[in-house]
Amino acid sequence: DFVALLPPEVSSRIFSDLDVESLCHAAVTCKGWHRVIESNDRLWRHHCLSVRAVCQREIDCDRGNGYSWKITLLRNYWKSKVKQEWLSGKYSNIPSQNSLPEKSMYPMDVDTWGEILEAELER
Repeated sequence: DFVALLPPEVSSRIFSDLDVESLCHAAVTCKGWHRVIESNDRLWRHHCLSVRAVCQREIDCDRGNGYSWKITLLRNYWKSKVKQEWLSGKYSNIPSQNSLPEKSMYPMDVDTWGEILEAELER
């Protein structure tokens, strides 16, 4: 277990290069990795701020409600992926519901759907 042998700063630096999904997988690899990853708010903050580019209102609201960076990220990660695809126009010319990819839908609030509809109207 290299994490146990390295200073915490070095372990954190290594984990900071992982994407969100890999970071979540690493956190369940063993107790030592879990402890380092779960206790490092900077790892989660970095990814959460990336998601904020698409879900600013949602991230700011969750942080304002006292959620940790990790919980805020987990609450908004998949939403940001789906929202980004909708906003980029990926689904603008879909002929039917059956043509949508499996992960094209995600529970979103009325304000988020409003943003998507406004983007569609501008196209």
